[in-house]
Amino acid sequence: MRHGEVHNPARVLYGRLPDYHLSMAGQQMAGAAAEHVASLERPITALRCSPLERTQESARPFTEIFGLTAQLEERIIEPANVFEGKRMSRALRNPLNWWHLRMPALPSWGEPYRSIADRMLATMDEAWRETPEGDVVFVSHQAPIWITHLAVAGVKLQHDPRTRRCALSSVTSFERVGDVWREVDYAEPAAKGVDLGAV
Repeated sequence: MRHGEVHNPARVLYGRLPDYHLSMAGQQMAGAAAEHVASLERPITALRCSPLERTQESARPFTEIFGLTAQLEERIIEPANVFEGKRMSRALRNPLNWWHLRMPALPSWGEPYRSIADRMLATMDEAWRETPEGDVVFVSHQAPIWITHLAVAGVKLQHDPRTRRCALSSVTSFERVGDVWREVDYAEPAAKGVDLGAV
């Protein structure tokens, strides 16, 4: 699951910066996502979330509904980005920042896509091995979830970030068959909110 809407009145790219919390709408969105997962009537036996505040707050409704304690998982965190703390519309007008855009396939502004895919898939594999039964919910971020989608689909990881299908509080479901992961569902139970500050 992706976290809910973040309170970000300055509209900066917050990335891994501390003290970015869910807005009131974001809290409601996280609740809608947890209720959606509960409505699937699948056994949820583990809950992991990125250590950033917005994911921990988005995990709370799952702790209440399923009686689980969220385990912090560093490997599903937002990727680092040189534009953190900046308003992108302004940063991109500054020629000094254009160097960071020289290799969009990598990308040159932050963590390589391949690195993100590898750490996400390693975490999924570990959770699959360590969870004897039931499903595991990860609460993560747009870029890691979308890049995992691309990796599992076997397509190029290079993409235009504006084209990601990963709305706030959306739920992207994967299953492992043998040694192969595949995506089995995507839902937007809280299809609202203002998506500002995503990497």
